[in-house]
Amino acid sequence: MIKVLIVDDSAIVRQIFTRVLSREPDIEVVGTAPDPYVARDRIVALKPDVLTLDVEMPRMDGLTFLRKLMKYHPLPVIIVSSLTRQGSQIALEAVESGALEVLAKPGESYTVGDMGQQLAEKIRAVARVDVGRRVTTAAIAAAPRKQFGAMVETTNKVVAIGSSTGGTEALKVVLRDLPPAFPGIVIVQHMPAQFTSAFAARLNDLCRIEVKEAEDGDTVRPGLALLAPGNYHLLVKRSGARYYVNVKGGPLVHHQRPAVDPLFRSVARHVGGNAVGVILTGMGNDGAKGMLEMKQAGAVTFAQNEESCVVFGMPKEAIQAGGVDHVVPLEQMAERVIAALK
Repeated sequence: MIKVLIVDDSAIVRQIFTRVLSREPDIEVVGTAPDPYVARDRIVALKPDVLTLDVEMPRMDGLTFLRKLMKYHPLPVIIVSSLTRQGSQIALEAVESGALEVLAKPGESYTVGDMGQQLAEKIRAVARVDVGRRVTTAAIAAAPRKQFGAMVETTNKVVAIGSSTGGTEALKVVLRDLPPAFPGIVIVQHMPAQFTSAFAARLNDLCRIEVKEAEDGDTVRPGLALLAPGNYHLLVKRSGARYYVNVKGGPLVHHQRPAVDPLFRSVARHVGGNAVGVILTGMGNDGAKGMLEMKQAGAVTFAQNEESCVVFGMPKEAIQAGGVDHVVPLEQMAERVIAALK
């Protein structure tokens, strides 16, 4: 049984989360807290396996509390925030400070039902995580930049990347050292609306390539990475020699929107052997079938190895499905993908 403590100043949110999680046979809400001071005492008394944490609370904000928690009593944390620009920025800072996942509070984009499914899946994912491994991934992301040689002519190539739990730090490692002329990249990271735009802006500041949240009709071109917007699926289409993206709604896939499988399947269909697929850390099997289709269409495919994953779920499923050509440590991924493109 996974023991969960809910920390949120909203009594309604605490009630909703308690109600939806009580339906899960393997999850128990052992307590709730309206602010970090109450949470501190209940963590000691109740010994939860996972904490859900709001970022905007009275007396002490969630980010300050998280930093103290990770220093003195580290445990898996899921950040729960409203869909605001300020909330998104703080939530990203929280992920950089040690939180493992970000979840949007129920609203126009996510119903209580959708949120309940996603929250339960995220709790199951992070409950298994060695928080120390998350620190190791952050250390890799903070390492000095690598310098890669000039790319060959690769205007007809497309690199597709899928990631989930732990993926925000993993994507930094893969993207930050890529040369400016690197082939066009399309990315699905499991994140809610608003958070993806803030995350894309953060990556753009860190990388030598341009990174932006994808808009419908954007051209996939060298030097540009397009990140799927939260609450929308991302597909790659082709018109003549031009690749472009289709940003669309639709049902959740593997309880996710955006999901990796729709992206990978579209790349298999429209890019084929000119594609490279990469699947990074995350729970579940999203991307496994799509990566197999990419490999069958002639693409070269990579999966992050278990030792460097925060959660070795998505890569493991893709490997077991037979869709992976190469299993690579995170810190070597960019170099190996560049070599495959050459």
